[in-house]
Amino acid sequence: MEPINIPADLRAVLDAVHRIGRPRLAGGCVRDWLMGREPKDFDIEVQGVGFDDLRAALAPFGATDVVGQSFGVIKLRLGTSDYDFSLPRRESKTGIGHRGFAVAPDPDLSDADAAARRDFTINAITCDPFTGELFDPHGGQRDLAARLLRHTSAAFTEDPLRVLRAFQFAARFDFTLAPETAALCRSMIGTFAELPVERIWGEWDKWATQSVKPSRGLAVLEETGWIGHFPEISTLRGTLQDHEWHPEGDVLTHTAHGCDALVNLPAWLEADASQRRALLFGILAHDFGKPGTTHQAEKHGRLRWVSPGHESTGGPLAETFLQRIGAPHALIDRVRPLVAFHMVHHSGNGEFSDSQVRRLARKLAPSTIDDLCAIMMADSLGRPPLHSPDTHALIEKLRARAHALALETTAPQPILLGRHLLTSGLSAGPSFKPILDAAFEAQLDGAFQDEATALIWLRNYLSAHNPTKT
Repeated sequence: MEPINIPADLRAVLDAVHRIGRPRLAGGCVRDWLMGREPKDFDIEVQGVGFDDLRAALAPFGATDVVGQSFGVIKLRLGTSDYDFSLPRRESKTGIGHRGFAVAPDPDLSDADAAARRDFTINAITCDPFTGELFDPHGGQRDLAARLLRHTSAAFTEDPLRVLRAFQFAARFDFTLAPETAALCRSMIGTFAELPVERIWGEWDKWATQSVKPSRGLAVLEETGWIGHFPEISTLRGTLQDHEWHPEGDVLTHTAHGCDALVNLPAWLEADASQRRALLFGILAHDFGKPGTTHQAEKHGRLRWVSPGHESTGGPLAETFLQRIGAPHALIDRVRPLVAFHMVHHSGNGEFSDSQVRRLARKLAPSTIDDLCAIMMADSLGRPPLHSPDTHALIEKLRARAHALALETTAPQPILLGRHLLTSGLSAGPSFKPILDAAFEAQLDGAFQDEATALIWLRNYLSAHNPTKT
Protein backbone atom coordinates (compact mmCIF):
# COMPACT_ATOMS: atom_id res chain seq x y z
CA MET A 1 0.00 0.00 0.00
CA GLU A 2 1.21 3.51 -0.84
CA PRO A 3 2.18 5.65 2.19
CA ILE A 4 -0.58 7.88 3.46
CA ASN A 5 -0.66 11.16 1.54
CA ILE A 6 -0.09 13.91 4.12
CA PRO A 7 -0.45 17.56 3.00
CA ALA A 8 2.92 19.32 2.83
CA ASP A 9 2.00 22.07 5.31
CA LEU A 10 0.83 19.47 7.83
CA ARG A 11 4.00 17.45 7.32
CA ALA A 12 6.08 20.44 8.46
CA VAL A 13 4.00 20.72 11.63
CA LEU A 14 4.36 17.01 12.32
CA ASP A 15 8.16 17.35 12.02
CA ALA A 16 8.12 20.04 14.73
CA VAL A 17 5.79 18.08 17.01
CA HIS A 18 7.91 14.97 16.55
CA ARG A 19 10.79 16.74 18.25
CA ILE A 20 8.84 16.93 21.53
CA GLY A 21 6.41 13.99 21.37
CA ARG A 22 5.03 11.07 19.36
CA PRO A 23 2.40 12.26 16.85
CA ARG A 24 0.07 9.67 15.37
CA LEU A 25 -2.58 9.99 12.71
CA ALA A 26 -5.90 8.84 14.12
CA GLY A 27 -9.52 8.22 13.24
CA GLY A 28 -11.10 8.75 9.87
CA CYS A 29 -7.99 9.62 7.87
CA VAL A 30 -6.39 6.26 8.72
CA ARG A 31 -9.62 4.38 8.09
CA ASP A 32 -10.12 6.04 4.70
CA TRP A 33 -6.50 5.40 3.69
CA LEU A 34 -6.82 1.70 4.56
CA MET A 35 -10.03 1.59 2.49
CA GLY A 36 -8.24 3.02 -0.54
CA ARG A 37 -9.90 6.43 -0.25
CA GLU A 38 -8.21 9.82 -0.31
CA PRO A 39 -7.71 10.71 3.38
CA LYS A 40 -9.49 13.78 4.70
CA ASP A 41 -10.11 15.29 8.12
CA PHE A 42 -6.66 14.60 9.53
CA ASP A 43 -6.69 14.19 13.31
CA ILE A 44 -3.42 13.88 15.17
CA GLU A 45 -3.02 12.37 18.61
CA VAL A 46 0.26 13.25 20.32
CA GLN A 47 1.72 11.03 23.04
CA GLY A 48 4.46 11.88 25.51
CA VAL A 49 3.93 15.66 25.69
CA GLY A 50 1.99 18.06 27.90
CA PHE A 51 -0.71 20.42 26.72
CA ASP A 52 1.29 23.65 27.09
CA ASP A 53 4.32 22.26 25.24
CA LEU A 54 2.13 20.99 22.41
CA ARG A 55 0.44 24.36 22.08
CA ALA A 56 3.80 26.15 22.02
CA ALA A 57 5.04 23.83 19.26
CA LEU A 58 1.96 24.52 17.13
CA ALA A 59 1.79 28.29 17.63
CA PRO A 60 4.43 29.29 15.00
CA PHE A 61 2.50 27.58 12.21
CA GLY A 62 -0.83 29.36 12.38
CA ALA A 63 -3.86 30.31 14.41
CA THR A 64 -4.73 27.87 17.17
CA ASP A 65 -8.06 27.44 18.90
CA VAL A 66 -8.09 25.66 22.23
CA VAL A 67 -11.23 23.54 22.31
CA GLY A 68 -10.65 23.15 26.01
CA GLN A 69 -7.54 22.40 28.01
CA SER A 70 -9.53 19.85 29.98
CA PHE A 71 -10.22 18.01 26.70
CA GLY A 72 -6.63 18.33 25.52
CA VAL A 73 -7.63 19.40 21.99
CA ILE A 74 -6.10 22.20 19.91
CA LYS A 75 -7.36 23.18 16.46
CA LEU A 76 -4.69 24.48 14.10
CA ARG A 77 -5.65 26.47 11.01
CA LEU A 78 -3.31 26.00 8.05
CA GLY A 79 -4.55 27.98 5.07
CA THR A 80 -8.13 26.84 4.54
CA SER A 81 -7.74 23.59 6.48
CA ASP A 82 -8.26 22.87 10.16
CA TYR A 83 -6.42 20.06 11.95
CA ASP A 84 -7.18 18.68 15.41
CA PHE A 85 -4.22 17.94 17.65
CA SER A 86 -5.13 16.12 20.84
CA LEU A 87 -3.61 14.36 23.79
CA PRO A 88 -4.59 10.81 24.69
CA ARG A 89 -7.27 11.08 27.33
CA ARG A 90 -9.36 9.13 29.77
CA GLU A 91 -13.10 9.68 29.85
CA SER A 92 -15.76 8.75 32.38
CA LYS A 93 -19.51 9.29 32.25
CA THR A 94 -20.75 11.81 34.81
CA GLY A 95 -24.21 12.74 33.52
CA ILE A 96 -26.67 12.43 30.65
CA GLY A 97 -26.05 13.68 27.14
CA HIS A 98 -22.96 14.08 25.02
CA ARG A 99 -21.51 16.67 27.39
CA GLY A 100 -21.84 14.54 30.50
CA PHE A 101 -18.22 13.37 30.60
CA ALA A 102 -15.22 13.93 32.84
CA VAL A 103 -12.12 14.11 30.63
CA ALA A 104 -8.54 13.78 31.82
CA PRO A 105 -5.69 14.11 29.26
CA ASP A 106 -2.97 11.52 29.88
CA PRO A 107 0.17 11.77 27.68
CA ASP A 108 1.35 8.36 28.87
CA LEU A 109 -1.84 6.43 28.09
CA SER A 110 -1.26 3.14 26.24
CA ASP A 111 -2.40 2.65 22.65
CA ALA A 112 -5.11 0.20 23.70
CA ASP A 113 -6.49 2.44 26.44
CA ALA A 114 -6.38 5.56 24.25
CA ALA A 115 -8.18 3.77 21.41
CA ALA A 116 -10.84 2.28 23.68
CA ARG A 117 -12.66 5.61 23.93
CA ARG A 118 -13.30 5.65 20.17
CA ASP A 119 -16.64 4.40 18.89
CA PHE A 120 -15.82 1.65 16.38
CA THR A 121 -12.77 -0.52 15.86
CA ILE A 122 -12.37 0.83 12.31
CA ASN A 123 -11.93 4.32 13.81
CA ALA A 124 -9.53 3.16 16.53
CA ILE A 125 -6.51 2.53 14.30
CA THR A 126 -3.60 4.97 14.54
CA CYS A 127 -0.58 5.39 12.29
CA ASP A 128 2.96 6.68 12.80
CA PRO A 129 3.20 9.36 10.06
CA PHE A 130 6.98 8.86 9.75
CA THR A 131 7.29 5.08 9.62
CA GLY A 132 3.80 4.07 8.48
CA GLU A 133 3.53 1.67 11.42
CA LEU A 134 -0.06 0.91 12.39
CA PHE A 135 -1.33 0.56 15.95
CA ASP A 136 -4.49 -1.51 15.96
CA PRO A 137 -5.16 -2.89 19.45
CA HIS A 138 -8.87 -3.60 18.81
CA GLY A 139 -8.79 -5.40 15.47
CA GLY A 140 -9.96 -2.56 13.26
CA GLN A 141 -8.17 -3.88 10.17
CA ARG A 142 -9.89 -7.23 10.57
CA ASP A 143 -13.29 -5.51 10.73
CA LEU A 144 -12.46 -3.31 7.74
CA ALA A 145 -11.72 -6.44 5.71
CA ALA A 146 -15.02 -7.96 6.87
CA ARG A 147 -16.90 -4.68 6.21
CA LEU A 148 -18.14 -4.80 9.79
CA LEU A 149 -19.00 -2.10 12.32
CA ARG A 150 -18.05 -3.30 15.80
CA HIS A 151 -17.92 -1.25 18.99
CA THR A 152 -14.49 -0.78 20.53
CA SER A 153 -15.46 -1.20 24.19
CA ALA A 154 -18.39 -1.12 26.59
CA ALA A 155 -17.84 2.65 26.82
CA PHE A 156 -19.78 2.79 23.54
CA THR A 157 -23.00 3.08 25.55
CA GLU A 158 -21.91 6.36 27.11
CA ASP A 159 -22.78 8.40 24.00
CA PRO A 160 -26.12 7.69 22.29
CA LEU A 161 -24.98 9.50 19.16
CA ARG A 162 -22.85 6.46 18.37
CA VAL A 163 -25.95 4.52 17.30
CA LEU A 164 -26.73 7.15 14.66
CA ARG A 165 -23.07 7.16 13.67
CA ALA A 166 -23.43 3.42 13.03
CA PHE A 167 -26.48 4.22 10.91
CA GLN A 168 -24.65 6.66 8.64
CA PHE A 169 -21.34 4.74 8.55
CA ALA A 170 -23.17 1.59 7.40
CA ALA A 171 -24.76 3.57 4.56
CA ARG A 172 -21.59 5.44 3.59
CA PHE A 173 -19.31 2.39 3.51
CA ASP A 174 -21.78 -0.43 2.77
CA PHE A 175 -20.95 -2.09 6.10
CA THR A 176 -23.04 -4.33 8.33
CA LEU A 177 -23.40 -4.06 12.11
CA ALA A 178 -21.86 -6.70 14.33
CA PRO A 179 -24.61 -8.61 16.21
CA GLU A 180 -23.10 -7.81 19.61
CA THR A 181 -22.97 -4.12 18.71
CA ALA A 182 -26.60 -4.21 17.58
CA ALA A 183 -27.53 -5.75 20.93
CA LEU A 184 -25.65 -2.99 22.75
CA CYS A 185 -27.49 -0.37 20.70
CA ARG A 186 -30.84 -1.94 21.59
CA SER A 187 -29.98 -1.48 25.25
CA MET A 188 -29.57 2.25 24.54
CA ILE A 189 -32.96 2.92 22.95
CA GLY A 190 -34.08 5.03 25.92
CA THR A 191 -31.12 7.42 25.57
CA PHE A 192 -32.28 8.92 22.27
CA ALA A 193 -33.94 11.82 24.11
CA GLU A 194 -30.52 12.93 25.38
CA LEU A 195 -29.45 13.95 21.88
CA PRO A 196 -29.76 17.59 20.79
CA VAL A 197 -31.59 17.83 17.48
CA GLU A 198 -28.59 19.41 15.73
CA ARG A 199 -26.54 16.28 16.42
CA ILE A 200 -29.32 14.06 15.11
CA TRP A 201 -29.46 16.16 11.94
CA GLY A 202 -25.68 15.94 11.52
CA GLU A 203 -25.83 12.16 11.18
CA TRP A 204 -28.90 12.18 8.91
CA ASP A 205 -27.17 14.77 6.74
CA LYS A 206 -24.17 12.47 6.25
CA TRP A 207 -26.57 9.68 5.30
CA ALA A 208 -28.32 11.93 2.80
CA THR A 209 -25.20 13.30 1.09
CA GLN A 210 -22.57 10.54 1.33
CA SER A 211 -24.38 7.19 1.14
CA VAL A 212 -23.25 4.47 -1.25
CA LYS A 213 -25.95 2.07 0.00
CA PRO A 214 -28.57 3.96 2.02
CA SER A 215 -30.50 0.77 2.81
CA ARG A 216 -27.63 -0.37 5.04
CA GLY A 217 -28.35 2.57 7.30
CA LEU A 218 -32.07 1.80 7.38
CA ALA A 219 -31.19 -1.80 8.26
CA VAL A 220 -29.12 -0.57 11.21
CA LEU A 221 -32.09 1.44 12.46
CA GLU A 222 -34.20 -1.73 12.34
CA GLU A 223 -31.61 -4.03 13.90
CA THR A 224 -31.06 -1.65 16.81
CA GLY A 225 -34.72 -0.81 17.36
CA TRP A 226 -33.94 2.88 16.86
CA ILE A 227 -36.25 2.97 13.86
CA GLY A 228 -39.02 3.43 16.42
CA HIS A 229 -37.74 6.97 17.01
CA PHE A 230 -38.68 7.74 13.39
CA PRO A 231 -42.32 6.56 13.16
CA GLU A 232 -42.84 7.77 9.59
CA ILE A 233 -40.23 5.16 8.59
CA SER A 234 -41.06 2.41 11.07
CA THR A 235 -44.72 2.23 10.00
CA LEU A 236 -43.62 1.41 6.45
CA ARG A 237 -42.62 -2.04 7.71
CA GLY A 238 -45.60 -4.36 7.37
CA THR A 239 -47.59 -2.01 5.12
CA LEU A 240 -48.55 -4.36 2.32
CA GLN A 241 -48.53 -3.66 -1.41
CA ASP A 242 -50.03 -5.35 -4.44
CA HIS A 243 -47.65 -8.17 -5.31
CA GLU A 244 -48.13 -7.78 -9.04
CA TRP A 245 -46.93 -4.16 -8.93
CA HIS A 246 -44.55 -4.56 -5.97
CA PRO A 247 -43.06 -8.08 -5.99
CA GLU A 248 -40.21 -6.94 -3.74
CA GLY A 249 -42.32 -6.84 -0.56
CA ASP A 250 -43.73 -4.26 1.83
CA VAL A 251 -43.32 -0.49 1.69
CA LEU A 252 -40.11 -0.33 3.73
CA THR A 253 -38.48 -2.95 1.51
CA HIS A 254 -39.55 -0.94 -1.54
CA THR A 255 -38.28 2.30 -0.01
CA ALA A 256 -34.90 0.74 0.77
CA HIS A 257 -34.55 -0.48 -2.83
CA GLY A 258 -35.58 2.95 -4.11
CA CYS A 259 -32.97 4.71 -1.98
CA ASP A 260 -30.24 2.37 -3.25
CA ALA A 261 -31.38 2.90 -6.84
CA LEU A 262 -31.32 6.67 -6.47
CA VAL A 263 -27.69 6.94 -5.33
CA ASN A 264 -26.61 5.13 -8.51
CA LEU A 265 -28.41 7.54 -10.84
CA PRO A 266 -26.41 10.32 -12.54
CA ALA A 267 -28.89 12.85 -11.11
CA TRP A 268 -27.57 12.02 -7.61
CA LEU A 269 -23.97 11.09 -8.38
CA GLU A 270 -23.36 14.37 -10.21
CA ALA A 271 -25.31 16.55 -7.76
CA ASP A 272 -23.99 18.87 -5.09
CA ALA A 273 -24.76 18.26 -1.41
CA SER A 274 -27.89 20.43 -1.44
CA GLN A 275 -29.48 18.53 -4.30
CA ARG A 276 -28.42 15.15 -2.93
CA ARG A 277 -30.23 15.92 0.32
CA ALA A 278 -33.44 16.83 -1.48
CA LEU A 279 -33.36 13.76 -3.69
CA LEU A 280 -32.51 11.13 -1.07
CA PHE A 281 -34.97 12.49 1.49
CA GLY A 282 -37.51 12.74 -1.33
CA ILE A 283 -37.29 9.04 -2.16
CA LEU A 284 -37.10 8.09 1.54
CA ALA A 285 -40.36 9.95 2.20
CA HIS A 286 -42.18 9.32 -1.08
CA ASP A 287 -44.44 6.62 0.39
CA PHE A 288 -44.84 7.98 3.92
CA GLY A 289 -48.54 8.35 3.12
CA LYS A 290 -49.11 4.65 2.42
CA PRO A 291 -49.55 3.33 5.99
CA GLY A 292 -52.52 5.66 6.51
CA THR A 293 -54.17 5.10 3.12
CA THR A 294 -53.56 1.43 2.30
CA HIS A 295 -56.52 -0.95 2.20
CA GLN A 296 -57.89 -3.75 0.06
CA ALA A 297 -60.26 -2.94 -2.78
CA GLU A 298 -61.52 -4.69 -5.88
CA LYS A 299 -59.59 -3.63 -8.92
CA HIS A 300 -59.42 -5.34 -12.31
CA GLY A 301 -61.56 -8.19 -11.08
CA ARG A 302 -59.78 -9.07 -7.85
CA LEU A 303 -58.95 -7.75 -4.39
CA ARG A 304 -55.76 -5.72 -4.37
CA TRP A 305 -53.86 -3.59 -1.88
CA VAL A 306 -54.32 0.04 -2.93
CA SER A 307 -53.16 3.36 -1.45
CA PRO A 308 -55.27 6.12 -3.04
CA GLY A 309 -54.08 9.62 -2.27
CA HIS A 310 -50.92 8.46 -0.52
CA GLU A 311 -48.80 11.03 -2.35
CA SER A 312 -50.78 14.05 -1.10
CA THR A 313 -51.01 12.51 2.38
CA GLY A 314 -47.26 11.93 2.40
CA GLY A 315 -46.28 15.57 1.87
CA PRO A 316 -47.20 16.77 5.38
CA LEU A 317 -45.70 13.60 6.93
CA ALA A 318 -42.42 14.29 5.14
CA GLU A 319 -42.46 17.81 6.56
CA THR A 320 -43.12 16.55 10.11
CA PHE A 321 -40.32 13.99 9.85
CA LEU A 322 -37.79 16.49 8.54
CA GLN A 323 -38.71 19.05 11.19
CA ARG A 324 -38.22 16.46 13.93
CA ILE A 325 -34.72 15.51 12.77
CA GLY A 326 -33.68 19.16 12.52
CA ALA A 327 -33.60 19.60 8.74
CA PRO A 328 -33.32 23.18 7.45
CA HIS A 329 -36.52 24.82 6.19
CA ALA A 330 -35.11 25.18 2.68
CA LEU A 331 -34.76 21.41 2.45
CA ILE A 332 -38.33 20.83 3.63
CA ASP A 333 -39.57 23.21 0.93
CA ARG A 334 -37.78 21.10 -1.70
CA VAL A 335 -38.81 17.66 -0.44
CA ARG A 336 -42.50 18.18 0.21
CA PRO A 337 -43.53 18.79 -3.46
CA LEU A 338 -41.38 15.87 -4.63
CA VAL A 339 -43.41 13.59 -2.37
CA ALA A 340 -46.75 15.18 -3.29
CA PHE A 341 -46.24 14.82 -7.07
CA HIS A 342 -44.21 11.63 -7.40
CA MET A 343 -47.15 9.82 -9.09
CA VAL A 344 -47.99 12.52 -11.64
CA HIS A 345 -46.58 10.52 -14.56
CA HIS A 346 -49.29 7.90 -14.00
CA SER A 347 -52.15 10.39 -14.18
CA GLY A 348 -54.12 11.15 -17.31
CA ASN A 349 -53.45 9.40 -20.60
CA GLY A 350 -49.67 9.56 -20.48
CA GLU A 351 -49.48 12.74 -22.55
CA PHE A 352 -48.18 16.00 -21.10
CA SER A 353 -49.46 19.26 -22.50
CA ASP A 354 -47.36 22.38 -22.37
CA SER A 355 -49.80 23.87 -19.87
CA GLN A 356 -49.55 20.81 -17.59
CA VAL A 357 -45.77 20.90 -17.64
CA ARG A 358 -45.66 24.62 -16.88
CA ARG A 359 -48.06 24.21 -13.96
CA LEU A 360 -46.17 21.20 -12.63
CA ALA A 361 -42.88 23.10 -12.72
CA ARG A 362 -44.53 25.92 -10.82
CA LYS A 363 -45.94 23.59 -8.14
CA LEU A 364 -42.63 21.80 -7.67
CA ALA A 365 -40.57 24.94 -7.03
CA PRO A 366 -38.00 25.22 -5.54
CA SER A 367 -37.51 21.61 -6.71
CA THR A 368 -37.53 20.95 -10.44
CA ILE A 369 -38.97 18.55 -12.98
CA ASP A 370 -35.52 16.97 -13.36
CA ASP A 371 -35.53 16.34 -9.58
CA LEU A 372 -39.00 14.81 -9.81
CA CYS A 373 -37.96 12.56 -12.70
CA ALA A 374 -35.06 11.24 -10.59
CA ILE A 375 -37.50 10.41 -7.77
CA MET A 376 -39.88 8.71 -10.23
CA MET A 377 -37.07 6.66 -11.76
CA ALA A 378 -35.76 5.54 -8.35
CA ASP A 379 -39.34 4.66 -7.34
CA SER A 380 -39.71 2.51 -10.44
CA LEU A 381 -36.30 0.85 -10.00
CA GLY A 382 -37.20 0.10 -6.38
CA ARG A 383 -39.39 -2.84 -7.45
CA PRO A 384 -36.92 -5.64 -8.28
CA PRO A 385 -37.07 -7.87 -10.16
CA LEU A 386 -39.82 -5.95 -11.97
CA HIS A 387 -38.62 -3.93 -14.95
CA SER A 388 -41.02 -1.25 -16.17
CA PRO A 389 -40.06 0.10 -19.60
CA ASP A 390 -43.50 1.69 -20.01
CA THR A 391 -43.05 3.66 -16.77
CA HIS A 392 -39.54 4.70 -17.77
CA ALA A 393 -40.87 5.88 -21.13
CA LEU A 394 -43.46 8.06 -19.36
CA ILE A 395 -40.75 9.61 -17.19
CA GLU A 396 -38.57 10.34 -20.22
CA LYS A 397 -41.56 11.81 -22.07
CA LEU A 398 -42.16 14.24 -19.19
CA ARG A 399 -38.48 15.11 -19.01
CA ALA A 400 -38.30 15.72 -22.77
CA ARG A 401 -41.37 17.95 -22.71
CA ALA A 402 -39.88 19.99 -19.85
CA HIS A 403 -36.57 20.32 -21.71
CA ALA A 404 -38.37 21.49 -24.83
CA LEU A 405 -40.00 24.23 -22.76
CA ALA A 406 -36.71 25.02 -20.95
CA LEU A 407 -38.42 24.11 -17.66
CA GLU A 408 -36.39 21.07 -16.63
CA THR A 409 -34.41 22.94 -13.97
CA THR A 410 -36.56 25.99 -13.30
CA ALA A 411 -40.14 27.12 -12.81
CA PRO A 412 -41.90 29.58 -15.12
CA GLN A 413 -41.69 33.19 -13.96
CA PRO A 414 -44.39 35.82 -14.65
CA ILE A 415 -43.71 37.82 -17.81
CA LEU A 416 -46.33 40.49 -17.16
CA LEU A 417 -45.43 42.60 -14.12
CA GLY A 418 -46.77 45.56 -12.22
CA ARG A 419 -44.64 47.99 -14.22
CA HIS A 420 -46.44 46.92 -17.39
CA LEU A 421 -49.77 47.77 -15.78
CA LEU A 422 -48.50 51.20 -14.76
CA THR A 423 -47.30 51.99 -18.28
CA SER A 424 -50.73 50.93 -19.55
CA GLY A 425 -52.30 53.73 -17.54
CA LEU A 426 -53.58 51.78 -14.52
CA SER A 427 -53.32 53.20 -11.01
CA ALA A 428 -51.44 51.05 -8.50
CA GLY A 429 -53.83 49.44 -6.10
CA PRO A 430 -55.92 46.38 -5.26
CA SER A 431 -56.93 45.90 -8.89
CA PHE A 432 -53.37 44.88 -9.81
CA LYS A 433 -53.44 41.44 -8.20
CA PRO A 434 -56.39 39.91 -10.07
CA ILE A 435 -55.01 41.21 -13.36
CA LEU A 436 -51.54 39.79 -12.68
CA ASP A 437 -53.02 36.49 -11.48
CA ALA A 438 -55.12 36.21 -14.64
CA ALA A 439 -52.08 37.09 -16.75
CA PHE A 440 -49.96 34.37 -15.16
CA GLU A 441 -52.71 31.78 -15.62
CA ALA A 442 -52.96 32.79 -19.27
CA GLN A 443 -49.19 32.54 -19.61
CA LEU A 444 -49.21 29.02 -18.16
CA ASP A 445 -51.91 28.12 -20.69
CA GLY A 446 -49.65 29.37 -23.50
CA ALA A 447 -51.58 32.56 -24.34
CA PHE A 448 -48.30 34.47 -24.66
CA GLN A 449 -44.59 33.65 -24.54
CA ASP A 450 -42.73 36.96 -24.32
CA GLU A 451 -43.15 40.59 -23.31
CA ALA A 452 -44.47 41.76 -26.68
CA THR A 453 -47.25 39.16 -26.80
CA ALA A 454 -47.94 39.72 -23.09
CA LEU A 455 -48.68 43.40 -23.78
CA ILE A 456 -51.06 42.41 -26.57
CA TRP A 457 -52.83 40.06 -24.13
CA LEU A 458 -53.01 42.90 -21.57
CA ARG A 459 -54.62 45.31 -24.07
CA ASN A 460 -57.23 42.71 -24.94
CA TYR A 461 -57.84 41.94 -21.27
CA LEU A 462 -58.26 45.62 -20.36
CA SER A 463 -60.59 46.13 -23.29
CA ALA A 464 -62.74 43.22 -22.14
CA HIS A 465 -62.77 44.09 -18.43
CA ASN A 466 -62.48 47.91 -18.60
CA PRO A 467 -60.82 48.49 -15.17
CA THR A 468 -60.50 52.04 -13.83
CA LYS A 469 -57.63 53.95 -15.40
CA THR A 470 -55.83 57.10 -14.31
